[in-house]
Amino acid sequence: MKKNEGSKEESTRSKVFAELPQEKWDDLTRAVEHRVVAPRTIICRQEDPADSFYIIRSGKVRVYRRDNDGRETELSVLGTGESFGEMALLTGQARSANVEAIEETRLTVLSKEQFERILKDFPQIPLAFMKQMSQRLLKAEKIIDKEVRRQYLAPRVSWFDFLLLIGVSVILALMFNRSNPNGIPLFSNFPDKRAISEISAARAMEQVNKGGTVIVDAGPEIFYETKHIQGAVSIPLALFDIVYSMAFGGEEKGKNVIVYGGTVSKLYDWDLAEKLLQRGHKDVKVLEGGVAAWEKAGYPVKGGGEKK
Repeated sequence: MKKNEGSKEESTRSKVFAELPQEKWDDLTRAVEHRVVAPRTIICRQEDPADSFYIIRSGKVRVYRRDNDGRETELSVLGTGESFGEMALLTGQARSANVEAIEETRLTVLSKEQFERILKDFPQIPLAFMKQMSQRLLKAEKIIDKEVRRQYLAPRVSWFDFLLLIGVSVILALMFNRSNPNGIPLFSNFPDKRAISEISAARAMEQVNKGGTVIVDAGPEIFYETKHIQGAVSIPLALFDIVYSMAFGGEEKGKNVIVYGGTVSKLYDWDLAEKLLQRGHKDVKVLEGGVAAWEKAGYPVKGGGEKK
């Protein structure tokens, strides 16, 4: 890996820095490091500490994860003008994926200090990261869903899915809050779980028939597609901060909300119910037994063995 090569030439500007004033960008490119990496060079390794942000001036890299059994899941291929490395810098955690050069690749490298200074000085930049991370999030979720279907090993793959999506949701909130003082509350006091009660399938159906009740599926999208309660709104727990305003924001806070979607290993339903209480919903309950109890009672579901 060659360093500082081509440092005098103009660097390709990352899309997320499109709003950065030209003068500031010129100053930055004179101060940053430039690298040229050969094909098949590992630029970032999974679990390594994070200290840099990378912009691709030319060439291509692939982003992938490797599990404990050595299986690889390719998440994306990035090219000229794209960037990587921001997630670990923003969370302070280790790298979540490997990045390998596919061909000779020229990089502009920002240190952690340079990266953080730009975010602080230009609040519009975090919003650009929010858009980029949202797009990558949706793409990664589809790739992981496909891998789950292919291997039929949902529990093994879904843990990465949970951690990745929850982590990115926090990142988006942090970036949004940098430029919006009334942003997403990250560290508010969580409501006592005693404020949330369970409701039986029969009682839930009574409330639905009376009207004024919304049923929410809190599980990952792949579970929702496989089977869900007819008429339920899909709000995956890991995507709550992104999906809520689009799929649920228009509902009146006074409506009854019934949440389901928990599994043995992950209480999606209880966690999402807490989030709804934090958003001001007054009557939130968790469906006892989830979709299985609903279906067993003979109530309508959609997906595998659909009942109408």
